[in-house]
Amino acid sequence: MLYDQGCILASTAGPFTIGRRLLTGALAASLLAAPATAQQVPQRVAPPPVVPTVPAQPSMALPELTDAQAEQLAVLLDKDSVAQGLRADSAPHATKLDRDALVGAALDHAKAVHAGRLDTADFQLQWGIRPQAYDPRPGFIDALKRDRLAAWIASLPPPYAGYDALAAGLARYHGIADAGGWTALSAGPELKLGSSGKQVLALRQRLAIEDPQLDVKGDKFDTALSEAVSRAQRRYGLNPAGVVGSQTIAALNVPVEARIRQIMANMERWRWLPAQIEKNRVQVNIAAAVLTVFDGDAPVMSMKAVTGRPGDETPMLVSRIHSVVLNPPWNVPSSIANRELWPKEKKKPGYLKANGFRIIDTGDGGKRLQQSSEKSALGKFKFDFDNQFAVYLHDTPAQAGFSRFDRLASHGCVRLEKPADLAKLLMRTTPEWTPAAIDATIADGKTVRAKLADQVAVYLLYWTAFANANGVVSFRDDPYKWDGTLASKIEARSATQALAAR
Repeated sequence: MLYDQGCILASTAGPFTIGRRLLTGALAASLLAAPATAQQVPQRVAPPPVVPTVPAQPSMALPELTDAQAEQLAVLLDKDSVAQGLRADSAPHATKLDRDALVGAALDHAKAVHAGRLDTADFQLQWGIRPQAYDPRPGFIDALKRDRLAAWIASLPPPYAGYDALAAGLARYHGIADAGGWTALSAGPELKLGSSGKQVLALRQRLAIEDPQLDVKGDKFDTALSEAVSRAQRRYGLNPAGVVGSQTIAALNVPVEARIRQIMANMERWRWLPAQIEKNRVQVNIAAAVLTVFDGDAPVMSMKAVTGRPGDETPMLVSRIHSVVLNPPWNVPSSIANRELWPKEKKKPGYLKANGFRIIDTGDGGKRLQQSSEKSALGKFKFDFDNQFAVYLHDTPAQAGFSRFDRLASHGCVRLEKPADLAKLLMRTTPEWTPAAIDATIADGKTVRAKLADQVAVYLLYWTAFANANGVVSFRDDPYKWDGTLASKIEARSATQALAAR
């Protein structure tokens, strides 16, 4: 019997710290989650012009706004708060503000768009990515002096094509909402090729709202409709069989307003990323359970993964893979041993020995378990990178899990569908570790730590909504309920700031 191949998060790790973030209630927006391939994060090909900044001084005085500047700024902020997902509705908010309040709103808007809306204390432990400190005052002052407010506003968002694509998708879904959204489909028998009737017509009309390739007319379930169903199922992370059952109906019935808030939640997480993303990197979408390797900002390898189940969440983090352990033993976390393995040994004596576990004295009166490399739950490859959660990427002898579309089943680590391919790709610049040498070491069975000549950046990211360059948005379930948690924290931060401003 193979034991669960995951690992568990370290509970003693301390939080990161960053500079304090400010937030006003006017900029907070509620976010939800709802039930689509790995998200790419290349830099923009042509980022908007960035207004030059200088180091901020504590006494830096903000200049007075002219009438024209005040009017322009009010319009820009109102429009951009919708475009950047700071407000759930797209209706104009014509609010009269005095000059001081307008300046404050501009600075708060800049912080929210550039670095997110949370304070340090709002981040929970597993959200192991923090936005960089950011002071908007120098850029704002320079923009006022040079009359370049529009360029300054345009320079604020994260400089990534993935963010831009989500922003385009957000605009598209706002348009759908403004047009009335969609009507929920009623439950009924499975719909497939050959079906016909009112249910099929309703399905076709619903799909056509998000899929312009589909003709809205017709009550026949033909090949074109089947292909549209498959496209929708891929966007939602479902089995693209082209047959409509309860899962597909549930995904199609998520209200457009919830989809908008889901996009907004993911745009917020984009703002936490570093100012520069390494062009050569390994990237995991935790919610979609997919790993992608980028070389020169282009995807060169992709594979299925198994990520942490709810309760044993895979954390968001940024690190660097520094070594690959070949034929790794498994040093079992005490929490897993106490919760699952020791009870199995008690119930069935000999279980541990039969599954390759040995008991090791810790030297302080305690005992820990280690599973031999021959039977290791980590398989033949373990990819190590420094992090406070004690998680890593690894192989697994249990391949059946990769055939599932819902692949959140580990204790927090990330299991890989094709670890040998990844190891050979990452070690291609390490002369002594040729593919033949890797294969020979694996066949020998000896545990060896292979240090990479060139460390490779690794990003574990939580995307429940992501879009392609055309603004076509894919969605995933929010398995950890982090979208909803994020919404609550933003709302609480907004309320706190609103009270402080009174």
